Amino acid sequence: MSVMTIAVIVFLWAIVAVLGFVALMRSRVLFKAGVKGGLMDFVRLLPRLAIGVLGSGYIAAIMPQQLIAAWLGPGSGVAGTAIATLAGALTPGGPMIGFAIGVAALKSGAAAPQVVAYSTAWALVSVQRLILWELPMMPGRVVWVKTVASLPLPFLAAWISMLAGRP
Repeated sequence: MSVMTIAVIVFLWAIVAVLGFVALMRSRVLFKAGVKGGLMDFVRLLPRLAIGVLGSGYIAAIMPQQLIAAWLGPGSGVAGTAIATLAGALTPGGPMIGFAIGVAALKSGAAAPQVVAYSTAWALVSVQRLILWELPMMPGRVVWVKTVASLPLPFLAAWISMLAGRP
């Protein structure tokens, strides 16, 4: 593990400890409810994490590496970013699906900027979420403006990641 990873883990556990201490100071019932709720969430999430991690390995194994490298590799440029953005916008499901596909694409030869564009589009311009959640709950004009405003962001994120250099 890298020093950065260890630092993040320590920081997150410190936040958990502080929150647990605050809950304990308020009441033992609140503390116990927090522990119980957290453990239940952990138990529910753990199988999904395992499936996502294993699934990304299988997805990477079956992805045609020459095709991924050609379409999303370092030489794919703006066309590769556009393909990644479209794929991200069309990918249904939660983080276990979206991130598993992103990791698999990296393992298959996709460039980091294209994967950044994919994950940004998946997070901001999800067609599934737009149809199932946003349009039924918000005025159509708001959804339209949000979607149009979000369209350049995967390209901007890919460009920034190119400037940042190789991860």
